[in-house]
Amino acid sequence: MCQNHKNPSHFEGTEIEKSVDLTPVNYQSYIQGMKFFDPHIHMTSRTTDDYEALADAGIVAIIEPAFWLGQPRTGLASFKDYFSSLVGWERFRSSQFGIKHYCTIGLNSREANNEALAEEVMEILPLYLQKEGVVGVGEIGFDDQTALEEKYYRAQIELAKEFELPVQVHTPHRDKKKGTERSMAIALEHGIDPKMVIIDHNNEETVKSVLDQGFYAAFTIYPFTKMGNERMVEIVKQYGSERIMVNSAADWGISDPMAIPKTAALMKIHGISEQDIQKVTYQNALDAFAQSGQIKEADFIDGLQIDQSQKFNGNTVLRGGQSPRIDKSSIFIR
Repeated sequence: MCQNHKNPSHFEGTEIEKSVDLTPVNYQSYIQGMKFFDPHIHMTSRTTDDYEALADAGIVAIIEPAFWLGQPRTGLASFKDYFSSLVGWERFRSSQFGIKHYCTIGLNSREANNEALAEEVMEILPLYLQKEGVVGVGEIGFDDQTALEEKYYRAQIELAKEFELPVQVHTPHRDKKKGTERSMAIALEHGIDPKMVIIDHNNEETVKSVLDQGFYAAFTIYPFTKMGNERMVEIVKQYGSERIMVNSAADWGISDPMAIPKTAALMKIHGISEQDIQKVTYQNALDAFAQSGQIKEADFIDGLQIDQSQKFNGNTVLRGGQSPRIDKSSIFIR
């Protein structure tokens, strides 16, 4: 575990809680015909193999939040390139595997602590928040719970209100309950409708308060930390399926892009109804982020037509000698 309190790994908390994952190896047999929406996954950090696996498991749409890349960005140009990739190349790459890609754009809490650079990023955010496929401001919120993190969290809530977009809130890995309560209190102080706010990375300690105050409660299923899928089953049994959603937050660290279908299978094994499973693994995410006006279920519910002969800025997902997959009646995506 990293010893530098100011620069922990993405997964570090005050205590790493190991949960037993009892998902059967043949979980696919339990999810046949089901469709999923992952509202928090960092596909920039994943491979084309992951896209193929997601599509095979029934994931039809994803949201990729702007986030911390593992080391600090040193200038505004790197933010511009990253934001542009989320609305450009990554959106294209996802389509090449039949998955609809959306994103949220924001200044993450870690880099909010570089005030000079943060000010520059805030200047360009309105440009990106108006791009096609941007369905929220995020992920924003607290990490070390500093004054600068609060300053830019507040400023971005105001941007969300201005552009009528949902807010995707990153709750801190350390002192999570305090950070979650603080995040909600600030959102309410700014007068944003709680149903426009998705509080992410919840656990058993925070869920009741989040739901009681009218916010969406998102849960990240990570191996060995945050929320295991056995624990997620118990959350749904206790609290039901209203305003609860599951995500993988899969990124460059130890994470599992298949967390949602695996958790859905485990819920089914434990007797949770398919209606409730569908709500926490698909419908609630759709309802929350469709408030952006950018999401139409008809665009992806029947799957995207795939034409891997397409190019984006002269580049394809193929390498030399590979044959493109071209679905019958494929629609050319410009």
